[in-house]
Amino acid sequence: MTARPSYDKLIFELSSPGRFAYSLPASDVPVSDVATLLPAEFVRPAAPELPEVSEVDVVRHYSRLSQLNYGVDTHFYPLGSCTMKYNPKVNEDMARLPGFARLHPLTPEAGSQGALALMHELARDLGEIAGMDHVSLQPAAGAQGELAGVLMIRAYHLSRGERRHTVLIPDSAHGTNPASVALAGFSVVQLRSDDHGEVDLADLDRHLDEDVAAFMITQPNTLGLFESKIHQITETCHARGVQVYMDGANFNAILGLTRPGDLGFDVCHFNLHKTFTTPHGGGGPGSGPVGVKAHLAPFLPVPVVVQDEDGGFALDWNRPQSIGKLQAFWGNFGMLVRAYTYIRTMGPGGLRAVAENAVLNANYVLKRLDGDYDRSAPGPCMHECVLSARRQKRLGVSAMDIAKRLLDLGFYAPTTYFPLIIEEALMIEPTETESKETLDAFCDAMIQIAREAETNPALAQEAPVTTPVRRLDQTLAARQPVLRWTPQVK
Repeated sequence: MTARPSYDKLIFELSSPGRFAYSLPASDVPVSDVATLLPAEFVRPAAPELPEVSEVDVVRHYSRLSQLNYGVDTHFYPLGSCTMKYNPKVNEDMARLPGFARLHPLTPEAGSQGALALMHELARDLGEIAGMDHVSLQPAAGAQGELAGVLMIRAYHLSRGERRHTVLIPDSAHGTNPASVALAGFSVVQLRSDDHGEVDLADLDRHLDEDVAAFMITQPNTLGLFESKIHQITETCHARGVQVYMDGANFNAILGLTRPGDLGFDVCHFNLHKTFTTPHGGGGPGSGPVGVKAHLAPFLPVPVVVQDEDGGFALDWNRPQSIGKLQAFWGNFGMLVRAYTYIRTMGPGGLRAVAENAVLNANYVLKRLDGDYDRSAPGPCMHECVLSARRQKRLGVSAMDIAKRLLDLGFYAPTTYFPLIIEEALMIEPTETESKETLDAFCDAMIQIAREAETNPALAQEAPVTTPVRRLDQTLAARQPVLRWTPQVK
């Protein structure tokens, strides 16, 4: 790797004694008083070794770092199964309104009627969109929504005097599905996919018995395919007393086209960051509301926002069969404001157009790359397509090499090696917010890499070479992470 130019040095490397980036008034606390104000064990024996730099150095350092960040506001994210789509800035404006942003979560109900009204209306809207009778906004992430749904299914069976111990999950499922099920105290039984990438109905029927509490499936599934026999699946499960859970991770593909409740699902969760344009990732607050049919409503997490006879709103804690409270306060409210804003600005027709364009974009990418990469399943896809780089792997270029080479060509990499049932998987989801020009540029890059695998595989094997950090030893990084910067000894 070539050396960085002097202006690209780390902030510690720019340090020079005597420089400073602040202008503060002199302290009005005498130094002699410090010993009496602070216990001795909390007083530093010497000043910390912080970089001594000018204000312009600090500004340029952090501005440069911000420009190195890859974000959906600056680049295209073809990240399959995560729906990394543009977040409209009007959402941010609404979430920053003082009446929302400055509202303390313990404000009495009389002083928080606007927030409670928004939550009540959002739950109503999500219920209508999904065909569910009730929605809890409390879960802080999709995985916690899964946990809440499975716990409600568990409580439902127990209320009927039934002790069921297993949950059936397809082999193409997201990893959070079996994790949530196990955390709720169930055993996981994995079902096979058939040659078309859908649930093997014969395998499902073999495993359905009186010990099965639920069948958990993503619709469309993780191969980007709509489970065409879903009505048959839900009817078969219900005939055996089994509840059916829909992982809503791919809900972006069916907005306004169909509803989980109409397909026979008893429970589904929503990833607001995937479908309803709230911020995604970064370790920040998320939101994974969960919707249920009426027979599961008694088990919803507390509190539930309700409307009284006078039109006011309140938090209902009097729900003796509830699974309890999932987190502090009432949910990540800022995310709820953003999602509510998105739903209201889009309207029914706009939400349907989201799904239509997401599906159109994914099939466009699939068609353009069809001749250069292998398909994971026959026929059209929904919101995402899963390709296989097995053809390139035989030439010495793996799916990971392709992902690294894309970084050199200016694109974030798609999801690699998932679903696990596809050899050298490349999962691509363009979302509805990307233009044809962007999709063409991405497809051109993918086709270029396929050609390079045939003529010069070293380009992909050595990539990336244009990024600030070259290819890492991922195994070593996972086992021996370097979490602190250490200055070079001169």
